[in-house]
Amino acid sequence: MKQIKKAAVIGSGVMGSGIAAHLANIGIPVTLLDIVPKELTEGEKKKGLTLEDSQVRNRIAKVAIEQLLKHKPAPLTSKKNLSLIEPGNLEDHLSKLGEADWIIEVVVENLAVKKKVFEQIDQHRKPGSIISSNTSGISVEAMAEGRSEDFRKHFLGTHFFNPPRYLKLLEVIPTQNTDPEVVSFMKEFGEDVLGKGVVFAKDTPNFIANRIGTYGLLVTLQEMLKGKYSVGEVDSITGPLIGRPKSATFRTLDVVGLDTFIHVANNVFENVTNEHEKQVFDVPSFMKEMANKGWIGAKAGQGFYLKKGKDILELNPETFEYEERKKLNAASIEMAKQQKGSANKLKALVYGKDRASELLWNILAPVLVYSGDLLGEIADTIVDIDRAMKWGFGWELGPFESWDAIGVEKSVALMKEQGLAVPKWVEEMLEKGIPSFYKEENGDLYYYNGSEYQEVETNPKVINLKQWKAKHGVIKKNAGASLIDLGDGVLLLEFHSKSNAIGLDTLQMINFAVDEMEKNYKGLVIGNQGKNYSVGANLALMLFEAQDDNLFELDMVVRQFQQTMMKLKYSSKPVVAAPFNMALGGGVEVSVPADHIQASMETYMGLVEVGVGLIPGGGGNKELYLRHLRGIPNGVEYDLQKVANKVFESIAMAKVSTSAEEARELNYLTPADGISVNADHQLYDAKQAVLALNAKGYKPPVKQKFPVVGETGYATLLLGAQVMFNSGYISEHDLFIAKKLAYVIAGGKVPYGTEVDEEYLLNLEREAFITLIAHPKTQARMQHMLVKGKPLRN
Repeated sequence: MKQIKKAAVIGSGVMGSGIAAHLANIGIPVTLLDIVPKELTEGEKKKGLTLEDSQVRNRIAKVAIEQLLKHKPAPLTSKKNLSLIEPGNLEDHLSKLGEADWIIEVVVENLAVKKKVFEQIDQHRKPGSIISSNTSGISVEAMAEGRSEDFRKHFLGTHFFNPPRYLKLLEVIPTQNTDPEVVSFMKEFGEDVLGKGVVFAKDTPNFIANRIGTYGLLVTLQEMLKGKYSVGEVDSITGPLIGRPKSATFRTLDVVGLDTFIHVANNVFENVTNEHEKQVFDVPSFMKEMANKGWIGAKAGQGFYLKKGKDILELNPETFEYEERKKLNAASIEMAKQQKGSANKLKALVYGKDRASELLWNILAPVLVYSGDLLGEIADTIVDIDRAMKWGFGWELGPFESWDAIGVEKSVALMKEQGLAVPKWVEEMLEKGIPSFYKEENGDLYYYNGSEYQEVETNPKVINLKQWKAKHGVIKKNAGASLIDLGDGVLLLEFHSKSNAIGLDTLQMINFAVDEMEKNYKGLVIGNQGKNYSVGANLALMLFEAQDDNLFELDMVVRQFQQTMMKLKYSSKPVVAAPFNMALGGGVEVSVPADHIQASMETYMGLVEVGVGLIPGGGGNKELYLRHLRGIPNGVEYDLQKVANKVFESIAMAKVSTSAEEARELNYLTPADGISVNADHQLYDAKQAVLALNAKGYKPPVKQKFPVVGETGYATLLLGAQVMFNSGYISEHDLFIAKKLAYVIAGGKVPYGTEVDEEYLLNLEREAFITLIAHPKTQARMQHMLVKGKPLRN
C-alpha cells in the first residue's frame, strides 16, 4: 500500500512554495529545493559571506519559505507549519530526493530545463517514488522521454491551481507509461489527503480548466471591444449574477497577472492548428501594450483597474486613460436579480433583448460550443470538464450544466440561426430525443456519455445533501432547519435559514432533534452545505424586539438558547458539530457544546458579538472559558487570571480564526476535535465520529463546578480597557461593553478562586446581554451592521 510520508518540491516560486505550504498544512514534511545563487546580495556582502556559505546557497528556497508568512491570502493554516518545510539547493541536497515518496517539479515553463531537472531526479530518487510536474501546459509525455522505466511508470502531471491551499482543482495527467495503480492512488490521495477535487485531463495544451477558461476570457475581451462595452460593464454581469466569482472577468485578470495570462494564452496559440481557435488565442494588442507598460495587475498596483484613494477606476482600452467605473443597466439584469439560483438567473439574462443579454449570449454561446468540441480531446467526460471549471475557476455551473440551464434545444436552434457550428454529438443527442446533458432520477445524478445516460461517479465520502434529501426525504422541517436520517442510526440537523442565522425555529428543531436522537438513534450531526455554517443569531429579529422594548421576551429567547445548548451538551447520545467557512457568534455557540467538532480546514470561528455592541448570550463566554481550563493538563499548576485574561481578550477583540488549525490555537477546537481537509468529506467524517463515539460506549459529560477570578480578577481584566479608553483608542460605549464582558468572565462579585456552576455563569451572561441590547448605542450598532454590513464605532 503506497503512502506519502515525505515530499520534495523543486522550484520555490509562488506556486512551488504554495504547494510546499499546502503539504505542510496537512502534516507532510517537505524539502524545498531551488538553484544556487550566482551573486551575493548587498546584505550578504556586508556580513562577509561568500557564495560557498550554506545560507547563501540555500537562500532562494529559504527566502521563499519566509515569504509564506507575508503572502495574502495566507498559504499556511498555522505559522507552526513552517517548521515542516526544509530549504535546500539543487547541488548540495539532491540526495534528499532519495527520502521523498513524492517529488513535485515546479520550475520554469521550459521543456529543456524541466528535462534536465528530471534527469537529476532520476539519478537520486528511490525506486517506487512518485514524480510529477505542476506544468500548466507543457507536454507531460515529452518531459518523461529518456527517463528510466521505473521513473516513467511513476511519472504524471499534477496541475495545482493557485493558491494551492484554497483552490480545489487538481488536474491529474497520466502518460502512456504511467502505472494505472499510481494514477488511482494519486486520485485517492488527492481527494482524501490533499482535500482536492481531482479530474483526469488529457496531455493537451493547458489541459482542461485553463484551456476553456482562457478561451472564455479572450472571447469576452473580443466581445467587449466589438460591442464597445467598458471594463466595468463587462464585470458587472460576468460575476455573481451568473454564478461566477466576484472578481468576474477583469478583476480575475488583475489578480492572476497579465504576464501569466498572456503566457498561458500563447501556449495554446503556439500549439493548436485550428485557425479559428488560433485567432481567439491571439491576445489583443492593447493587452500586449499594457504588459509592455508594466500594467499587469494587482502585483504591479494597476491593470484593468487602478485604485485612487477610495475610488476604483477602470481602464479605457482605447485611450489608455483610467475612468470612473461603470455598470451595465438593463431590464434583463433586473429580471435576473429576481430569480433564485444561478441556472434561473442565467436563463433570464441570456434570452433578454437588450445590451446585457446580447453581451452574455455572445460570450456564453462560443464557450459552450468550444467545450462541446473539446470533449474527448481534453477530457473523456462532460463531468470532468464541468468539475474542472467549477473547482478551478469558481463557476457555480460548468459549461454543460450552463447549457442545460438555458435549455439545450432552444439554445442550439439560436446558435444554428447565427451560424455557429454546433458539435455533431450534441445534435445527435437531441435527435435521439435526449433533451439535456444531465438528469436526476430518485436522487441519483446521471450524465450523457455520448450514447446514453450514465450515473455520475462520486467518492463514497461525498454526501450531497440536496440529492440525499431527494432520495431519502426529511424527518421534519421548519423555516430554520431540517432533520434528516443520515443512515446507520445517525441524524443530521441542517440549518437553512437566511445566512443560516439561528432563530427560535432553529432552536425548536435542535430540541426536537435531541429528543428524537435519544429515543431512536445513535447520535446527531449538526451541519449543512450552505455558503457558511452560521453567521450567528438572528440579529434583525433581536433588534426588532429590543426597539419595541420587549426585554422580557428577549430574556426568554436568550434563556431558551442557553437551555437548548445545555440540552445538546448533556444529551445521552453523542453530538458532533460540523462547522465550515464562517462559524461566528451563535454559530460557535451551537458548536462548542458538542461532544466533538469535525471542522473543515477552512473554518473561521469567532465570538464576534462585541462588533454589534453585545457579548455572547448563548453560553459562548462560559464554554470558551471552560475550554481554556480543560486545555490545562491535570496536575499542572496554572494562573487562573491568565486564563480569564485570554478568554476576555479573545471575545473583547472579536478574534476570528483564519483556519481550523488556528481555531484550535484559540481553543475553539480541542486537540481531540477533527479537521476535514476535503470539505466535501466533512459530513461523512462527522458521521463516522458519531459512530466511533457510540461504539466506545458513549457517556455524557458530568456537570462540575469550576473556579473563577471574582472581584479582584474583574479589576485586572478592566485595567487594559480603561487604559485604552483614557488614551482615546476606544469609546465610552466600548468601555461599557468591556465592563459587562469582564464581569461575566470574572464570575461577578465573588472572592478569587470561588467555584461556580454553569447555570450561575449563564445567568450573569444573560443579564449582561439584556442590559447591552437595551442600550440605544448597541441598537445603533446592530442597525448599522444590518444596513451597511460593517461595524459602527459609536
